Amino acid sequence: MLCALGSAVCFGTASVLQAMAARAASPGTGAGVDPALLVRALRQWRYVAGLGLDGLGFVLQVVALRSIPIYAVGAALAASLAVTAVVAARLLGVRLRGAEWGAVGAVCAGLAMLGLASGAEGDRGGSEVLRWVMLGVAVGVLGLGVLAGRLPGRGRALALGLGAGVGFGVVEVSVRLVDSVAPRALLTNPATYALLVGGGAAFMLLTSAFQRGSVTVATAGMVVGETVGPALVGVVWLGDRTRAGLGWLAVVGFGVAVVGALLLARFGEAPEAESEG
Repeated sequence: MLCALGSAVCFGTASVLQAMAARAASPGTGAGVDPALLVRALRQWRYVAGLGLDGLGFVLQVVALRSIPIYAVGAALAASLAVTAVVAARLLGVRLRGAEWGAVGAVCAGLAMLGLASGAEGDRGGSEVLRWVMLGVAVGVLGLGVLAGRLPGRGRALALGLGAGVGFGVVEVSVRLVDSVAPRALLTNPATYALLVGGGAAFMLLTSAFQRGSVTVATAGMVVGETVGPALVGVVWLGDRTRAGLGWLAVVGFGVAVVGALLLARFGEAPEAESEG
């Protein structure tokens, strides 16, 4: 759980830097996913620093996913928005309202409940069908990005954010489906490619969402996409469980943490939005 929280700190801080860099990058010509936007964003030092934090966060995420259930890790990752809010308040002078400090407290309380209720990770390895399904979903995320370009502003932002969340969710599940790091096993495991495609697609969609449209809406969609689906996969197909008699506490904690994160969704765009106001 400490690794999951450390991952949230890395991702939450990185989102502040990446949102600023994406907004500063020159706009592209399309309305949907623009792969070249990543190249333009990489010219911004903040984006590169954010990627470094993302890399560290991913390592901590992998360690956490190999030790505790996906639902606990997913809720901790959603809590990165609380980190983003606090970083924005301390470093950028963004003022948090009382309700938002309450949401930060709710996220912390939800994670504490999850920490008490979570058991060990599930003991099911996952079927070959599930591995191929994850790869199919990862490819579908790319298709969703193309279709999002045809939607109006708020719908486009929601679709991009939800797609990014699903992509990150594919990464969460795929980590559990990679049961060997031997070169031959990695190359023949569909989950390896699902992890790479899902993560890459999620980054492209999220970067596009940061630049085009309401990042608040996109961030809310991302939170839902990266928590609910992976949690269900972990419980139903991978055998994730809670400690005996504490299933209710895990459900309450998960719900409180995710709702608290959704209330903080506007901090996906805090650096730019607040500086303009």
